[in-house]
Amino acid sequence: MLEFWSDMGAGTQMIVIFFLLLALRLPVAFALGLSAFYAMWSIGFGLEMAGDLIATGIAKYSLLAIPFFILAGTLMGSLGIAERMIRFFRVLIGGLPGGMGIVGTTVCLFWGAVSGSGPASVAAIGPLIIKGMEEDGYPKAFAAGLVCTGAALSIVIPPSIGLVIYGVIAEASISSLFIAAIIPGLFLGLLMLAALPFARSGDAAKGAEALKRLLPADPDAGLPYGQRLHRSFVSSFWGLLTPVVILGGIYSGAFTPTEAALVATVYALLVGGLIYRTLTLRGLYQSLADAAASSAVVMLVVTYASLFGWVVTVDDVIGKYSAALLGLSDNQWVILLVIMAILLIAGMFMDAVTIMFICLPIFLPVAQHLGWDPVWFGVVVMINLAIGLFTPPVGINLYVAANITKLPLERVAQGVLPFLLTSLIGLAVVCAVPGMSLLLVEWLRP
Repeated sequence: MLEFWSDMGAGTQMIVIFFLLLALRLPVAFALGLSAFYAMWSIGFGLEMAGDLIATGIAKYSLLAIPFFILAGTLMGSLGIAERMIRFFRVLIGGLPGGMGIVGTTVCLFWGAVSGSGPASVAAIGPLIIKGMEEDGYPKAFAAGLVCTGAALSIVIPPSIGLVIYGVIAEASISSLFIAAIIPGLFLGLLMLAALPFARSGDAAKGAEALKRLLPADPDAGLPYGQRLHRSFVSSFWGLLTPVVILGGIYSGAFTPTEAALVATVYALLVGGLIYRTLTLRGLYQSLADAAASSAVVMLVVTYASLFGWVVTVDDVIGKYSAALLGLSDNQWVILLVIMAILLIAGMFMDAVTIMFICLPIFLPVAQHLGWDPVWFGVVVMINLAIGLFTPPVGINLYVAANITKLPLERVAQGVLPFLLTSLIGLAVVCAVPGMSLLLVEWLRP
């Protein structure tokens, strides 16, 4: 047994220890760190190198986007921007067949261009959307499933924290990744609508009445449609402008994706403090505390993942497993299918950041060898990781939605199954049609 263990190599031993520590319910960041420390000791490198390696791995300008995008999303949720946005889309399209299902999908896609974090999106917009869909005749579990799925697209639709991290690891253009993710993200949102007719049980009259009760304090509930739409648009205008400011500034070259995160934060503070006047010192403190806690979790994983990645490189784990992956088949579609299956299964148990730091150093050389476009591959990876966020039994969005709805996790998992099917179809289409991701990139390329 000891001989078998020693024959594994330090890098493989590190991976085994990592998963054993996860099975013992150790937090992901510490599982990464302890397994990496063991591997460094096993190889014979002094642990005093760890500080320099951590500093080198985390001191990257692009990573500054992560805490600021998280803070911007937290502020926009706490300052009432989400509520105004939901009210506008409720008035605009809530009367269409599908009612709040269409509203919920639209808001999730729109919020994806604000938040960049799946679980945070579920917490910010989930309560209002789930309540409205339930009153509109949808089962609560189905409504929770829609929010879990739509919120997961936050890591696909730009600006995406996941795409920022992928760009850092793959040394790919973050702006190009953002542009490439627009059409696939919208396509996945449209596919979600295909599941709506099979769940709604309320009739149109009941739905229309329920929509009026969604926000009981709405002073415009009794006004004609045109006036309600105008007032809701004026009320939500500055919030609706947020994605235009963020994405327009990036694509016009006014600022980089990293600078856009800071712009989004300042913009949220200005809107909440000067226009909506919902910013208070207590609310600001709570938003800062929540954002700091969320950012700390992500950045701690990034910190220890840099050690993990260093061992993977030094022990040539990349070469070993990349060669094994390429040796599975001569057919690139078979290899892509294997990569997608690994990412999907990993997404059920780990967060997207951890998966990228562990898997991408192995998968990227394979993608390069097969001639795959790194931008297209980044979009495909991100869609797969988004699906992992709501895939039973362990997708993290399911836990957040279960906490919001007070439903058992199994019920929420059942509600998400129709959207899991549409998302897998969407993933297959994006894999088979790279032009869907690269169309805008080619068109906007100087």
